[in-house]
Amino acid sequence: MRGKSAEGRADSGNGAADPAESEVGRYTDQYFVKTKATVGRFGDKRVTYAIFMRRPVTFAPRLMVDWLEAMARARNVRFDIELNYKEGAWVGAGQPMVLLSGSLYHLVDLETIYLQKLGAACVAAYNAYTMCVDLPKVGFLAMDARHCAGTGMAELMAYAASVGSEKARRKAGAVGFVGNATDATAHFFGQERGRGTMPHALIGYAGSTVRAAEMFHETHPSETLTVLVDYFGREISDALDVCRRFPDLAGEGRLAMRLDTHGGRYVEGLELGSSYALLERYAPSSIRGYRTEAELRYLVGTGVSAAAIWHLREALDRAGFARVKIVASSGFGPAKCRVMALAAAPIDVIGTGSYLPENWLETYATSDIIEYDGVPSVKVGREFLLRDRSVALASALAARTEEERGAS
Repeated sequence: MRGKSAEGRADSGNGAADPAESEVGRYTDQYFVKTKATVGRFGDKRVTYAIFMRRPVTFAPRLMVDWLEAMARARNVRFDIELNYKEGAWVGAGQPMVLLSGSLYHLVDLETIYLQKLGAACVAAYNAYTMCVDLPKVGFLAMDARHCAGTGMAELMAYAASVGSEKARRKAGAVGFVGNATDATAHFFGQERGRGTMPHALIGYAGSTVRAAEMFHETHPSETLTVLVDYFGREISDALDVCRRFPDLAGEGRLAMRLDTHGGRYVEGLELGSSYALLERYAPSSIRGYRTEAELRYLVGTGVSAAAIWHLREALDRAGFARVKIVASSGFGPAKCRVMALAAAPIDVIGTGSYLPENWLETYATSDIIEYDGVPSVKVGREFLLRDRSVALASALAARTEEERGAS
C-alpha cells in the first residue's frame, strides 16, 4: 500500500487513527461528504491525487500515511500511496510529494483530515532542521506542547521535530533534538519519558531560587539539576548561589542554569553598552557587519540575547564553575538560532517550541485529482501537476540515489 517510506522509526502512536473511521463524516468538509454520496449514486472511479505545498519544506508524511492506512483497513479497501521523496527530504514549492490512488468513493471524504496531518508537519520539520544545522553542537528539547492547539497537533509537531532533527544529524552531524517535554510523544525522540527542568511556578512556590533547587533535587535526586534563574531578576547572583549550594553537582557536570529572561528587561548586570562590550570580547565579528533590528535584538537586546548567554558563561567560569551548563529558552526559532550561531553563543541545550510554523498560511497542503480511471485530467491552472508527475518521480529517484551514495 505504501510506495516509499522511512524505515526503522517508532510508530506514531494512537493518534494516527484519530479521528476513527466512524467519525470522519463529522470532521471532514461537507462538500466532500456530499460528493461521496453523489459518487455512490452514479458510480465510482479510480483516481490519483497529487499532493503538494506552495513553499519549500522538509517531507514529513508518516502520520498522514499511517492514518490513511488505518482508514483503508477500516473500509476494507486498498489505497496506493506513492511517496515521491524519502522522509526528511527537501521538497520544492509545487512539487508533487505524494501520489495517492484508489477509489474516489473511499478517498474523497478523507482529504480534509489527511491534509491536516501533512502541511504543518512539513513546515515544522523544515524549521527544526535549519535550527539544528545552524547550532550543530547544541542539544534541543522540544517544548512546544503548551503552544499546540490540542494533543493531535502536539503529536504532529513532536514528530516533525524528530524528522528535522534526524536529517540534521545525518547531513551535518548535529546533536539535534535529544528529547521533548511530554511522555506521550517522547518515543519520537527514542525516549520513554518526557524531560523537563522547573517552571517559574516552582521558584515562586519555594520563595527563592536556591530553595527551589533544593526541593527539586530532594524530590528528583537522580536527575541532572537544571535551575531556572531569572525569576527574581538576579540571573548571575542566583546562578552562583545555586552553584555554591551544590558544588559536587557543579563539579560533576550535573548542574545547569536555565536562562529564560523575558524581553522586557536586560539580564542582571547588562545594558546595551555592556552587551556590545561582551560580544566585542567573545564574538567581535557578530557585531561588525550589517545587522537588522531583529538580529541586533537577539545579539545585544533585552531578554535572552547572545550577550546575556556570554555574560552568564563568563560569570560561571570566573567563579570556578566551568562545568556548569547553560540551558537557553525564550523564542529560539530559526532566526534567533541563526544569530546565536553568528555570536558563537556558549549554549549547551536549547528548550524551544519556536520551530512551530510562524505563518500558518504556509502550512496549507493541497490535493488535486490528476487522473480519473487512467485518463489525465486536472483543473485549469494546475496542469503543472501532470507535467511534474514524471519530473517528480525522476527527481525523487535521483535524490534517493544521491542520499544512498552519501550514506555509503
